[in-house]
Amino acid sequence: MIQATKIRKGMLITLDGVPHVVLKVTHLTPGNKRAMIICNLRNLQTGLSTETRFRSVDRIEEADIEEIEMEYIYADGNRYYFMNLENYEQIPLGQELIGDSVKFMTPNIRVKLEFFEGKPFGIILPKTVVLKVVETQAYIKEATAQAQPKPATLQGGHVCQVPPFIGVGDLVKIDTETGEYLERA
Repeated sequence: MIQATKIRKGMLITLDGVPHVVLKVTHLTPGNKRAMIICNLRNLQTGLSTETRFRSVDRIEEADIEEIEMEYIYADGNRYYFMNLENYEQIPLGQELIGDSVKFMTPNIRVKLEFFEGKPFGIILPKTVVLKVVETQAYIKEATAQAQPKPATLQGGHVCQVPPFIGVGDLVKIDTETGEYLERA
């Protein structure tokens, strides 16, 4: 059991014996009233999303999940295929389970798939990934006194701010939690 204030996006919790994945968490403190936590949850059995409110003193049951390291192989339409590194079994996941994480996935990247009662429900990306810049503005030397960041589109479609010296074809390291540029790879 965990306190409601410890709920985070991506966690798996159990409400009335039914597993739910947390899609969004908002901590609300209205004036002199007690704090509440508003969570958008998706029921893993029905697939329906609901908004649930918890008091800050409520205790929530965290579901038992199993994490298995797998390798992303390829995409086929809206299905993404992962290979278990121990027994070479391939598991397809739909776009709805992966979400925005698809922007950071490249073939042969190792991720952790999360399973609840033998069914996959999500993935955990590595902390950082290296992606190639596919589109950005040209660097104009000495255009301003201060170096201004510029937008860059990376392979997979992710757009982030990069330093002006980064060009098309460069490899950059990206933080998968924030989506921000870290360094040139």
